Amino acid sequence: MEYVVDGQAAYVLHGRPYRDTSLLVDFFTLEHGKVSAVVRGAKRPNSKLRPVIQPFLPLQIGWRGRQDLKNLTLAEPVDANPFLTGNALMCGLYVNELLERLLQPLDPHPHLYVYYQYVINELRSGEDIEGALRTFERRLMMELGHAPDLTGLEPDGIYVYEPGQGVQRIAQPTDQNRMRCFYGRHLQAIEQDSYDQRVVRQAAKRLMRLLIDQLLGDKPLRSRELFQKR
Repeated sequence: MEYVVDGQAAYVLHGRPYRDTSLLVDFFTLEHGKVSAVVRGAKRPNSKLRPVIQPFLPLQIGWRGRQDLKNLTLAEPVDANPFLTGNALMCGLYVNELLERLLQPLDPHPHLYVYYQYVINELRSGEDIEGALRTFERRLMMELGHAPDLTGLEPDGIYVYEPGQGVQRIAQPTDQNRMRCFYGRHLQAIEQDSYDQRVVRQAAKRLMRLLIDQLLGDKPLRSRELFQKR
């Protein structure tokens, strides 16, 4: 039986050449999660879909197919939002790569989709890029069941993050675990997505890096390498 979907809210995560004139595109969709679809003829200069299949542009898409790989039947922009540039573009590529690498195909995450829209809008406005990134990263970890429990902590306590065990209170950091140690008050602020203080933003970045790297394994993010080259 052929699987047909019409009018699905989506964003482009990544596209790559497919055969001579087509693209293979990964979309993040509201109701179906990550969906891969062939966009036939998208590489042709006169293709109507070519200017539409762009990252960070909200779309309505449709597809059909019997296998995991679908054929795109519809792609229409919902808004004419300007494209990201500069540092915001780099951050957007980072967010897209996280979803590309960590989401399983056809695994719905509608709440995460809302936070994706939020972080893209913040990247466009440029008002609180760092706070938006940390919020999105934590929500992604929560959706994947990989976020440690940060409730019930003592503000002045010192806690160490142990992979697979969450955060545990300790008396003092050691040289071996210092980069995995956090004050309770900073973890409480992270749990509330409160990033007004620079020290909290630094702690959140360190914690999210620990969580994300644990999932990525030995395959680093290409977007991080681009940041380092700038």
